[in-house]
Amino acid sequence: MACTTVLVGKKASNDGSAMIARTDDGHFDIKKMIVVPPAKQPKKYKGVASHLEIILPENPMRYTACPNVDPKEGVWPATGINEANVGMTATETITSNPRVLAADPLVVYQDAHDGEKKVIGGIGEEDMVLLVLPYIHSAREGVLRLASLLEQYGTYESNGIAFNDENEIWWLETIGGHHWMARKVPDDVVVINPNQFGMDAFDFDDAFGAQEAHLCSADLRTFIEENHLDLNQNGKNNTRDIFGSHRDMDHIYNTPRAWFMGRYLTPYSHRWDGENAEFTPESDNIPWALVPDRKIAVEDVRYLLSGHYQGTPYNPYTSHDTGLRGTYRSIGINRTGVTSICQIRSNVPDPIKGLEWICFGSTTFSGWIPVYTNVPQLPEYLRNVKMTPSTENLYWSSRLIGAMADKSFASTMQDIERYQDGLAVRGRQIVLKYDRMMTETQNFDLASEANQKICEMAKSETNTVLGKVLQTSSEQMKNGYRLSDN
Repeated sequence: MACTTVLVGKKASNDGSAMIARTDDGHFDIKKMIVVPPAKQPKKYKGVASHLEIILPENPMRYTACPNVDPKEGVWPATGINEANVGMTATETITSNPRVLAADPLVVYQDAHDGEKKVIGGIGEEDMVLLVLPYIHSAREGVLRLASLLEQYGTYESNGIAFNDENEIWWLETIGGHHWMARKVPDDVVVINPNQFGMDAFDFDDAFGAQEAHLCSADLRTFIEENHLDLNQNGKNNTRDIFGSHRDMDHIYNTPRAWFMGRYLTPYSHRWDGENAEFTPESDNIPWALVPDRKIAVEDVRYLLSGHYQGTPYNPYTSHDTGLRGTYRSIGINRTGVTSICQIRSNVPDPIKGLEWICFGSTTFSGWIPVYTNVPQLPEYLRNVKMTPSTENLYWSSRLIGAMADKSFASTMQDIERYQDGLAVRGRQIVLKYDRMMTETQNFDLASEANQKICEMAKSETNTVLGKVLQTSSEQMKNGYRLSDN
């Protein structure tokens, strides 16, 4: 899956919350948002892609998830927050190189043929949230549980996975079939990760010592040395040059997204444009983590993950031909199924610390709403999604808006932006109101009521903008003629 990840440390955010966010860029996967209670968590899991069977622990917690509506290819839960206020997003598909993959091959399912035995595959994006999130009580615990599964079963793809709790964010990247490394994200930075091996530094002494902020496979140093993986010179320690890729396609598909996000986060402390730019859209050395020039709010993360190079010559929607428009792969794309921001807050009581901002369809055109996650069930507007399109849920309504607005960008974007900002304002108003009510009364069952009100508001606003976009798109159809037309 081609995705984009943003991680915001608690000292980099405007309200002291830790945020992990990712676009889940599938193949027009039809998604819903649900709560998975312990009784619905399987005791024995079998992957569709890998045919792997795993016996799960007996004590799962309740958690949110955004699974595929069509189960034929598996669950694909994508993202969620559990009742211990731990968030997880999985996975960011990342790049590797032939040296790594030859030394530790991916564990890919192979059916029996020509007398050979069937080979069971490892775990992957289809499985990870389900296998890990219900059983962890901290972000660090998430790393350790996932790492143990990787070492035992392996993986069939190269992936990056994020975890957050109230105090920490951890980022894990897989290395080949069974190896891995993970870093605690510094509190004052924002991490930007666009489908490449991301970490550009790693403290091996800490990983093999105190393990305060770095963890990895027990044999990783030996693995690097025995397979001659280190390409660094002059004492440098850039792990991208050990485990990552250097492909021409990265300069079209991946690095430009990092450039756009870095340009937004640090417009003053780094030079991103012009002849003397420190970084260009095709630079391989764009930092994995940046200290932003100002504090970052949910709305900033929303802007980053909706990016299509607006304000640059590469914007595919620009009204004049720059000669460069559409050169690079945008962040907000047509086939995104779901995007979420898992926000773990510190300034509210424990039962309402987890807030998940959810968006379906192309982020460029879709609205985001906040959802309290520590609830027994979510409103039908989020969970009752079928294979057939319907305006009775946010998923299909968002898809319809995006498909029409894309063709009439200049004429519809004012309505779209008003809609997106309106959802953010009214969603925040409801959260502020219910935060106060629940803090004062200690009645946290009101979170379900708040979610219902947010969804009722979102349905009304979404149907309104859908009508406006439909009218504009209808007026601009190519078969529009009048009696006075020549």
